[in-house]
Amino acid sequence: MAQNTEGKSETVIIKKYANRRLYNTQSSSYITLDHLSKMTREGIEFRVLDAKSGTDITHQILTQIIMEEEASGEQMLPVNFLRQLIGMYGNSMQGLVPHYLEASMDQFRANHSKLRKAFEESIEANPLARLAQQNIAMFQAAAAAFIPGAEGQPVTGMETPKEATPKPTPDTKSEIDALRAQMAEMQQMLDKLVK
Repeated sequence: MAQNTEGKSETVIIKKYANRRLYNTQSSSYITLDHLSKMTREGIEFRVLDAKSGTDITHQILTQIIMEEEASGEQMLPVNFLRQLIGMYGNSMQGLVPHYLEASMDQFRANHSKLRKAFEESIEANPLARLAQQNIAMFQAAAAAFIPGAEGQPVTGMETPKEATPKPTPDTKSEIDALRAQMAEMQQMLDKLVK
């Protein structure tokens, strides 16, 4: 992250000009969307401001980066997810969706970090399968929240062969049960909001 002299993290200001050029005020140089994509991956905080009006357009720029990534590389966002997301605009649950997606990504990131740490340290006999199973359960619960009747359905591309599926340990089972309980609570909250 960008640091100032006092050691506190600093948000880099990017200015976007009418000619669509992006100017990094910290490095005093023109940059591209690829630079912003790299900064995002590196965890560097930045804000993009319209140079003329001073309006914060960071959301638009990040969305543009996602569109370019989707168009040029391997697509990450499934068509059904995009349709469901578009369907949420104007819906009474629209205000809840951003918080839900952020929480889901935070949980995914935490599980990813746990997976990497377990892999590097090799503490348990088969930590990869255990964490993969937790991620699958989380994705299935998330799918059930957005797709009625999807609970218990396998998440495409995430299935594990039956012979490779480890027997759940008491810890794993309780963690999965806790995730399911949290997802059920969220579903109840969503149902109340819809009514």
